[in-house]
Amino acid sequence: MHHCQGHRPTYVEIDLAALQHNFRQARHQAGDGCALLAVVKADAYGHGADRIAPALQQAGADLFGVAMVEEGVELRRVGVNRPILVLGGVYPGQEPDILANQLVPVIFDLETAYRLNTLALAEGRKLSYHLKVDSGMGRLGFRAEELPATLTALAALPGLAMDGLISHLAVADDPTHPLTAEQVRLFREALRLVRAAGFTPRHIHLSNSAALFSQQFPECNLVRPGIVLYGGLPAPDFAGRLDLQSVMSFRTAVAQLKDIPAGTGVSYGHRFIAERPTRLAAIPVGYADGYSRHLSNVGEVLIRGQRAPVAGTVCMDWTLIDVTDIPCVEVGDEVTLLGRDNGQVITAEEWAQRIDTINYEVFCQISKRVPRVYLGG
Repeated sequence: MHHCQGHRPTYVEIDLAALQHNFRQARHQAGDGCALLAVVKADAYGHGADRIAPALQQAGADLFGVAMVEEGVELRRVGVNRPILVLGGVYPGQEPDILANQLVPVIFDLETAYRLNTLALAEGRKLSYHLKVDSGMGRLGFRAEELPATLTALAALPGLAMDGLISHLAVADDPTHPLTAEQVRLFREALRLVRAAGFTPRHIHLSNSAALFSQQFPECNLVRPGIVLYGGLPAPDFAGRLDLQSVMSFRTAVAQLKDIPAGTGVSYGHRFIAERPTRLAAIPVGYADGYSRHLSNVGEVLIRGQRAPVAGTVCMDWTLIDVTDIPCVEVGDEVTLLGRDNGQVITAEEWAQRIDTINYEVFCQISKRVPRVYLGG
């Protein structure tokens, strides 16, 4: 058991050696001459950015990507000194934080550009930014028809320097989908217009994890791996093709054992009714910890290297598991909700499939009240 004595036995274990292994796979795949931006937004997908980002910096990440200015400020506080790209833009009032922490904003609206330019000029600084174009994601960024006017407006802002051109792929997880080729075409056209307008962006980037491992864009010189760094597959198609190690394990321990006769209902709504004399283990983890309520009656956990099903409704702080078929279970036995135990494994992909979501959400929903324990690195 890795958790400290004197604490509830529910914790997340983060393997920094596995993280660095996955980083090396991404680095190898990207190839020479291609820089690597490690995506550590959303608290490094729930893994703890304050430990993950320094470990990736040590492994050789060239840049970091966050969603919010606040996340960028936090990375500076923990000693990240590489460029930090704020993917989610800058809200009014955050401009001083961008300048003070040397963050690089992604700009996808002119109002933000005007505000940043004003402050940069007032401070006698030239602020680097990446221009976001919408090549088909339809979420953020300037559309193709807006680009000429946008570039004219940006050229008139001496406090700003375009250091990158960025777009985001909508269907890279499906390598056969024709939209990706169309997005690449629009992105190339945008790059042509940007250069024709006199800009010289250093970083040209489009690839997320899925595209990094399935596509090649010769004009791009920066890739943005996220999910693969944490050992997650970008999509089911990638199973067996990538040498990734899972970084996160989620564990707890048996708090109480209870024997109930056939016909007994348990937990909220009595959605589990024992069909035989049954031994139940109560484990101190629930949906407040990010153990999804959708796992009620369908989730499985590992105990003594064997699978045990969730019995009934997952509660806020407790879950019941049926251990009738696992001999000798005792109070204090380790229970693995995600990760390996004696050669068995529950992957984020399996868990996601059971609750009809994706591995990203599984990682992100494990809540802050679960302490993270770091191994290796």
